[in-house]
Amino acid sequence: MDGLSETEPLLRPAQVQRKATDHIPVEGYLSVQDDAARNTFDDVPDAKKQIGLASAVMLIFNRVIGTGAFAAPSVILRSSGSVGMTFVMWILGTLVACAGTAVFVEFGTGLPKSGGEKTYLEFIYRRPRFLATCFYAVYGLLIGWLAINSVVFGEYTLNALAIQPTTVNVRVVGFLCSTFCLIVHGAFLDYGLKLQDALGFFKLFVLFIIAVAGLFSLIGVPGFAVRGEYDVPHNFTWSSFWEGSGISLNAFVTGMYNVIWAYSGYSNANYALSEVQDPVRTIRRAAPLALILVAVAFLSVNVAYFAVVSKQDILEGGTMAAALFFRNIFGPATERILSAVIALSVLGNLMSILFSQGRVVQELGREGVLPFSSFFASNKPFSTPLAGLFTQWLVSMIIMIAAPPGDAYLFVVNFSLYPVTMFYLLISGGLLLLYTPAFKSYEWRPPFRAWKSVVVFFFVSHVFLAILPMIPPTAGSETYEHLPYWSHVVIAVSVGLLGIIYWFVCFYWLPKKRGYRIVQETVLQDDGVPRNVLRKIPNRSDDEGRA
Repeated sequence: MDGLSETEPLLRPAQVQRKATDHIPVEGYLSVQDDAARNTFDDVPDAKKQIGLASAVMLIFNRVIGTGAFAAPSVILRSSGSVGMTFVMWILGTLVACAGTAVFVEFGTGLPKSGGEKTYLEFIYRRPRFLATCFYAVYGLLIGWLAINSVVFGEYTLNALAIQPTTVNVRVVGFLCSTFCLIVHGAFLDYGLKLQDALGFFKLFVLFIIAVAGLFSLIGVPGFAVRGEYDVPHNFTWSSFWEGSGISLNAFVTGMYNVIWAYSGYSNANYALSEVQDPVRTIRRAAPLALILVAVAFLSVNVAYFAVVSKQDILEGGTMAAALFFRNIFGPATERILSAVIALSVLGNLMSILFSQGRVVQELGREGVLPFSSFFASNKPFSTPLAGLFTQWLVSMIIMIAAPPGDAYLFVVNFSLYPVTMFYLLISGGLLLLYTPAFKSYEWRPPFRAWKSVVVFFFVSHVFLAILPMIPPTAGSETYEHLPYWSHVVIAVSVGLLGIIYWFVCFYWLPKKRGYRIVQETVLQDDGVPRNVLRKIPNRSDDEGRA
């Protein structure tokens, strides 16, 4: 590994300084900081690094295991058509997640700072200056990552309380849950991390119980048989295992989207690496360990579900597959108990999502390209990224309340995944570029390197995932009931165009029209954390003014 130790980051801390600009041509977006002076290492005080190995593992585990393990089986089964193809999708999704984990570990060890894809896109795609940041920023601000899981939390909570779920009361409960997450992470950082870790370990224990109970039922252990009033499944006989496998390519990709959505989160620790203790060493251990736990959990609980619940019941059960599982073995009373348990599991997922995505918004603020950047970058008043957390909470609540019933779940899932597909495509393709002689000047020598074949597999898988949703589905396997099959692709790409337009106006057209160039400087906040600010330098004057 080029003589580097496993704890040695690729890039050393840069001094807080003004970036060199004198040699840059005086025109439009070219009039910005020098590439060689980029601050690619994060000088965050050690006192703010509160995430250890266990917390990093739970940050990933909590993020991945949320609605996927409990709520996704019916959605994936609808796309796959058969139990057998469902497992094929889960296995393929596991391989993609393993490849993605390797890619993100390489980036995390080479660029040990918060931001995730934002940081990696900025490092790879440096010209035109600020374009990668603006493109990513629109998605970072406008994708409401809490919206869907808040609805699922509301459904399970109401089911546990024996209250009939409606559009209104589900969203009220989801709103209260997300608000609780905002308060805990925004005002009580230490307690928030401890609660988040506790929910992760609790979730691991619950999944273990489900897996063992399903295995006992499958092999006929007394006390774990399906109760007489419910259909006894025969999902693992050879004929029924593959029954219904004739599906369209588009439906298969839709199912893969949902599997990848279930696995989404293996990069979660990368979003908060600036707050991780010994980040290079920690991410090398935490990410693979978390993924092993996740993969075993996903495959084992799916075996358990199909061992206990009939295929038809899973399809009709909507998001309540795990509740049907316990109902079939232990009766309706345990269905309500399990619903409460799953609600707590989803709470852990929501907390981990808000924790990381709030820091993504903060990193966008620290870059200086957004309006009110100092507000988004701030850690006031509780030494937490409250502004970033609030922004993510607000957007999520708007989406949750405004989303119509019916196709809304699939649309929001697919809409959220398509930008992720684009980002993963760009960073994996960019990582392949970093291996080439043309990018030798980038000096990409991280302590950990993924096999090139793994990176290629990850890249190719996302090429297919980006293209195939635009292929018309066959009759009977439509992506949505009432929406065009391509609707989430068009909306997702349109959102990115807003970022490009913002960059063009603010960093190319206006500087060229008004005769100034943009200089990026680094300053220290009151808490000792650096952030970037932009200054407008008149082309023919020494006067400066803040952007």
